[in-house]
Amino acid sequence: MLSIKHLTKTYRGGKTAVSDLSLEVESGDIYGFIGHNGAGKTTTIKAVVGINDFESGEICIDGISIKEDPMTCKTRIAYIPDNPDLYEYLTGIQYLNFIADIFRISKADREQRIADYAAAFEITSALGDLISSYSHGMKQKLAIISALIHKPKLMILDEPFVGLDPKATLTLKNIMHDMCREGNAIFFSTHVLDVAEKLCNKVAIIKEGRLIASGNIKELTKGESLEATFMEVVSDVETNS
Repeated sequence: MLSIKHLTKTYRGGKTAVSDLSLEVESGDIYGFIGHNGAGKTTTIKAVVGINDFESGEICIDGISIKEDPMTCKTRIAYIPDNPDLYEYLTGIQYLNFIADIFRISKADREQRIADYAAAFEITSALGDLISSYSHGMKQKLAIISALIHKPKLMILDEPFVGLDPKATLTLKNIMHDMCREGNAIFFSTHVLDVAEKLCNKVAIIKEGRLIASGNIKELTKGESLEATFMEVVSDVETNS
């Protein structure tokens, strides 16, 4: 579903944000991408979704190169950044219809999906209001609905639970599980290890732009908590560097 091979990204000034990173996200995976702030999570995600260019390596979505055919890749993914930038002069429903138009979603399908997801996230009554009047949490919910409207095969999220209330967090987790049961996949970054441990079947740990551990969460933790495993792996890298 998502294949990253030997990804390297260097910014102007020579700072290497991601170095020789490789991982595979398969159909049915809820794959957590964890690391401290500044570790390279967002840089990697922005390369995956086609926002950041990169010097070397290869990123393929459903077997298609993001560099060679970005438009086809973007029809198969949904991306939710940590701070969604929405068109605040539109109402919620105008924004959702705008996104549905981009993906050429039929009138019947979009109406049903918008109704279902808006009810699930409890923002139906606010869809006629300007987005500029929304709270951060409401904007996050609207961004999630807009990402789901074209039924993506791969959902990519950067710190998706920040700003969501507990009920909306549970709703999103249930949607993620439903997507994966249907053969789709989730790749998301988080620094909340407890969330990753309970939600993911696979994780990757990144430190200073380098992948230091990845794989099945049960095999990685070996009966310990993810927090303990994370601290141990990071400590080992610091000791050996």
